[in-house]
Amino acid sequence: MTPIPYDMREVLLSINHVSHSFQDRVVLRDVNGVIRNVHRDHINQGQVVALLGPSGLGKTTLLHVLAGLLRPSSGQVLITEAQRPIKRGEVGVVTQECRLFQHRTVRQNLYLAARLAKMSRDDAKNKTAYYLDLFHMTAHAEAYPVQLSGGQRQRVAIAQQLLCSSYFLLMDEPFSGLDVNVKEEVCQLITEVAQLDELKTIIVVTHDTRAAIQVADTIWLLGRDRTPAGEIIPGARIMDEIDLKARGLAWQPNLKQLPEFETCVREIEARFKNL
Repeated sequence: MTPIPYDMREVLLSINHVSHSFQDRVVLRDVNGVIRNVHRDHINQGQVVALLGPSGLGKTTLLHVLAGLLRPSSGQVLITEAQRPIKRGEVGVVTQECRLFQHRTVRQNLYLAARLAKMSRDDAKNKTAYYLDLFHMTAHAEAYPVQLSGGQRQRVAIAQQLLCSSYFLLMDEPFSGLDVNVKEEVCQLITEVAQLDELKTIIVVTHDTRAAIQVADTIWLLGRDRTPAGEIIPGARIMDEIDLKARGLAWQPNLKQLPEFETCVREIEARFKNL
């Protein structure tokens, strides 16, 4: 598969020797990773990295560290071209539960997010209208979250986080519990959000290998090392990086119909046994 032309530019996020323990239980051990600005001619191409790994290894813990919600025991996360330490509140986090205020309408949820980001009333009103239109939710502006489909709630949750964060968006299990049609809708939404800005950077934590390959340009596999005797060494780290861009699997229309797609799925699923 011939890759779509691209080049790599400045570092936007780096994970430098991050380790974390809860009391005496080591969860993360010397995690390292780098996300660079992916450039394509004539298109805003944001970065989408999928973080995959077996349950219970520490994916959510790493997500909290990347969001600045949890200070690691050692190491640091640096963001932007200036490579400065991450601060709490700079990164939008969309959780599996889509934490919207159930007693507020879609418009009210977005307006509140804008106000919490310290926008003026007029700016908050205008930005709310902009995101309602951008995410095709204007017709549902006065609906409550319970009245929305799963895909629509994801749209509102993402818009909410974009209103109160900058270029970084973390998504925790965005495909969990969704039927096939809604999952396709969310995959398309992630692609659209990534292309809103050249520096937009999305990290998706998921168990869904197929969806990860469909939306990402890079996959990180989280796992644990073993001793020569085969015993697990406590603490997960990024064991491997799969560059879907170089393989020609990034940004391809009808990706799931390509034989290379199934080959990549089988490769990753085989790796899971040793993570």
